[in-house]
Amino acid sequence: MVENITKNIKKLVDESEQGNPYDKIVPSIVKKGIDNVNLNMFDDQNRDGLLNAAGDEFFKRGDFTQAVKAYVLTKNISKLNQVGDEFSSRGQFSQAIEIYNLSYNFSQDKNKLISCGEKCLVESHLTDALRAFSILKDEQRLIRLGEICLDKEKVDVAIEVFAILNHRDKLINLGDKCLNENRYGYAARAYELAGDKDKLSQLGDVLLKSGLMGSALRIYELADNKMMVQFIRENFSDDQIGRFYA
Repeated sequence: MVENITKNIKKLVDESEQGNPYDKIVPSIVKKGIDNVNLNMFDDQNRDGLLNAAGDEFFKRGDFTQAVKAYVLTKNISKLNQVGDEFSSRGQFSQAIEIYNLSYNFSQDKNKLISCGEKCLVESHLTDALRAFSILKDEQRLIRLGEICLDKEKVDVAIEVFAILNHRDKLINLGDKCLNENRYGYAARAYELAGDKDKLSQLGDVLLKSGLMGSALRIYELADNKMMVQFIRENFSDDQIGRFYA
């Protein structure tokens, strides 16, 4: 019995001296890819160790997609944030926010998303700021973002902000402003998100008078204005109905 224990201790020492016990397996995982490797024969501790080691190797090689897949499987929050930080440092905020979102889903730690969203505000990446703050449902930051969007004439982002906040009046007011400025696409989006069928029909009337039959038809359909939909379909040719706003 003593002899067997001695042999086992020697085996463990020998393996320890050989370095990382995952080194001989990780290259195979990297070669096959995370989606194509089966590690079910390992216990949870060794499986996670292998995946994290493989993730580290992918990260070193710049294959962040595979690295993220590995870290998600182990719910490795710190490593996911490391990948997010790498994207953020490169100015690739959309990718960074999606990685931070994965980490947030595991930890509920808002700090990375908040700091990245604030950085996007400073650098005028307003769509990315919208994504970060909408994930968190951060009303105060979304309100501030909406105000910044209006100041910078970023109407498209402002519309999405007010829709998330369910600020129907602001959507309608912004739609009216866009309609007065002949920015029909934005007006349509604002009225649609506000759920105002009367305003949509008014927009449809303007488009009809402008000869933009295709756009008018689409807007009347959104407004559920069956009478005007039938009127256009029965009185205008396919060529005329093919006319849209830019």
